[in-house]
Amino acid sequence: MLIKSEVSALDRRRPDIDLHDMIREMFPINRSLTGAGARKTLAIVADHIDLAIHEVESGTAVLDWHVPMEWNIRGATIRTLDGRSLVDFADHNLHVLGYSKPVHGVFSRAELARHVHTLPDQPDLIPYRTGYYADDWGFCLPDRLWQSMTDEAYRVDIDSDIAPGSMTYGEFFVPGETKSEVLITCHVCHPSLANDNLSGIAIMTALAMRRAEREGRLGYRFLFLPATIGAIAWLARNEAMVDRIAHGLVLTCLGDGGPFHYKQSRKGATIDRAVAHVLKHAGEPHEVMPFNPYGYDERQFCSPGFDLPVGCLMRGVHGTFPEYHTSADNLDFVKPEALDRSYAVLETLLELLDGNCTYQRVDGRGEPQLGRRGLYRAIAGQREAGGATQMDLLWFLNLADGRHSLLDMAIRADVPFARLEAAARLALDADLVRPVAAA
Repeated sequence: MLIKSEVSALDRRRPDIDLHDMIREMFPINRSLTGAGARKTLAIVADHIDLAIHEVESGTAVLDWHVPMEWNIRGATIRTLDGRSLVDFADHNLHVLGYSKPVHGVFSRAELARHVHTLPDQPDLIPYRTGYYADDWGFCLPDRLWQSMTDEAYRVDIDSDIAPGSMTYGEFFVPGETKSEVLITCHVCHPSLANDNLSGIAIMTALAMRRAEREGRLGYRFLFLPATIGAIAWLARNEAMVDRIAHGLVLTCLGDGGPFHYKQSRKGATIDRAVAHVLKHAGEPHEVMPFNPYGYDERQFCSPGFDLPVGCLMRGVHGTFPEYHTSADNLDFVKPEALDRSYAVLETLLELLDGNCTYQRVDGRGEPQLGRRGLYRAIAGQREAGGATQMDLLWFLNLADGRHSLLDMAIRADVPFARLEAAARLALDADLVRPVAAA
């Protein structure tokens, strides 16, 4: 388990950004695959990091897909025939089916029913629904409200347009000492859903800010993408460099108070072992889940033609918590302490990935004499600061054979990675080992 000094030190390193406040700022914005809302959200992210904004023109072929037309909406209402407003997009942007085409007219209740989405089992909540490629329109409203609407006809207005434009995504890259990269992504296409969308954006922004402040062995590439089509477009445009991706994570649903869930990569990779190790030694309740081809953008990065080492870290699992894709996924549902803890776990993980090197003993015959090299005194000093123990150093010296990475050693010894890394520094300073490879 991380000791208190390690946790507090990690908290002190967090960039000067209030994650919940950032979510609050983004929450009212109507986001979709394309359009002004996505751009406005990325502009908020760009206030904190030097975000590169990419526009991909509507109709552009990307792998087996085409970038859709751009959708923007200004307003939408359902009114009684005497003018009383019952449903208004201005009150909540989940009220309108995503990508609804413009509509103006009077509809019978029976006709309107074919375009109304509710949750009978959660009668006071508004569902989130989309029709990206459906050439349709619709409204989402609480089932209790819909059941109370008994007039024979209603006036419907949707002031929107679906027209040639572009899809927008953001990219921020922090170069490292090597060409190997860590890919971290989140989706930016959901409207007012605080956990399933905004928690990932806020935490990823803070991680990017922190990475920009330090020099690392690995490069870090942060992608703020509309779901599915954004990842597909990025892969189509960057296919020549994806072999640089050594580790990858999709971030989502990180603000609720539930336990962590990690979905493994398709191929099985270092990232899978690293996440499990960090969660275990952080003392966090968690579950490691096998890969399956449904979920978020890990399924694009793990498609067989790429098969990248990309997993997905979340707290609540999509489709399994009652607030999922409803108006209950609001600012009260995400907890500041859960956001901060998710950030801390991820920052620990990134430091592990960056420090995960492999060493070899200069002379591996027998156990080196620690006393005459001052290593007992060094261990005592480190121990006071939560560093390596004598057993950590012995594990390191035994497994420093050029084949075991520091993560391998930490898992074998069943201790936090940071302690094996501290032992490696002691041995390196004493000229007992030499680095042979990066993991």
